[in-house]
Amino acid sequence: MAVFIINSSIGRKLIMSITGAALVLFLTFHSIMNIFVIISPEVYDAICHFLGANWYALVATMGLAFLMVVHILYAFWLSLQNKIARGKDAYAINKRPKGVEWASQNMLVLGIIILGFLGLHLYNFWYKMQLTELIGKINGEEISVAGAVLVEGLFKSPVYCLLYIVWLVALWFHLTHGVWSALQSIGLSNNTWLPRIKVISNIVSTFVIGLFILIPIYYLIVNLIL
Repeated sequence: MAVFIINSSIGRKLIMSITGAALVLFLTFHSIMNIFVIISPEVYDAICHFLGANWYALVATMGLAFLMVVHILYAFWLSLQNKIARGKDAYAINKRPKGVEWASQNMLVLGIIILGFLGLHLYNFWYKMQLTELIGKINGEEISVAGAVLVEGLFKSPVYCLLYIVWLVALWFHLTHGVWSALQSIGLSNNTWLPRIKVISNIVSTFVIGLFILIPIYYLIVNLIL
């Protein structure tokens, strides 16, 4: 069964769909949570503390994060397999086929950009916030990181604001293709439903990335004004 899932086209689509859904859920939750850093820093800090203080919230977050990592690594593996299978044709310069979206043909490039900035993001926030608090608890110390202050301090740099905006735009392109592709994989691919799920994926992706991108844009404007 496991071999069938890994080696078959249906199995690969199933893995990408399930892990992709986890990615969307993870991003949706964090976009709603993070927007509070500019709406109410106190609420944002309270949410961060709740996630760090409760094992069930931590396990749920780590579970979604694990599936997200599987999605990224599996996508790279499939892309590598496709390149090897195409051989010399992989380097041929071809025009984009009619009806094929730009994001669809550049998912690997988008994935590399997203993965690179994800590492930066994890260092700037997860490493300095949640991991610091967890290590403190393991050592018997009560450490509470002021997350909102950390975010504001980071985004005082216009360079960081612009870097995060580039990252989020790449993530938007990835999601607009990924969401409808996952829904298509589970059977919603006829002429009636395909246009609809493309609209749904654009709405979902724009909502999630819109919340994320408001944060660096807000701090960029504030820094320029002040």
